[in-house]
Amino acid sequence: MDLFEAGKIVKAQGLKGSMKVISYLERGDALRSITEVFVHKGNQGYLPYKVRQIRIRDKFFILDLVGVDGIDATRDFIGCPLLVPRDRLPELPADEYYWHELLGLEVVTEEGTVVGRIVSIFPTGSNDVYVCSDGTREIMLPAISDCVKKIDRQNRVMVVELLEGL
Repeated sequence: MDLFEAGKIVKAQGLKGSMKVISYLERGDALRSITEVFVHKGNQGYLPYKVRQIRIRDKFFILDLVGVDGIDATRDFIGCPLLVPRDRLPELPADEYYWHELLGLEVVTEEGTVVGRIVSIFPTGSNDVYVCSDGTREIMLPAISDCVKKIDRQNRVMVVELLEGL
């Protein structure tokens, strides 16, 4: 099964077994239709859990899993990655992307010069920033139309215009 890391469980929330999860998704509503998640618990591997409830907040969500009842039961989950099946994520509009679709893309300028590959992404207040590396240096590319000209998921290429100062 192809899994996607949607967040990280960071703490218990309340006394009934709810957990706070830092979201790696820009749009938390993508999780509303998820009925099953996987928790990576080290040597135990990826363990499936049925979702009782997900409450979406700004940059996190509150998760209740079937069979995880009470604050003591949540202790083994703290620090664990939370994964969902990729095929259960809803389709995004044409100009929006999940981060996992962008990681590893080859970055080229409009002139065809290879800049590197997207190695990580982080959010800022106004837009995401793509970290592009060629193995020796990193460039921060703002996810704005002045910089990112085209994303070709099929060919795994991002075409950019390098802004002054990059």
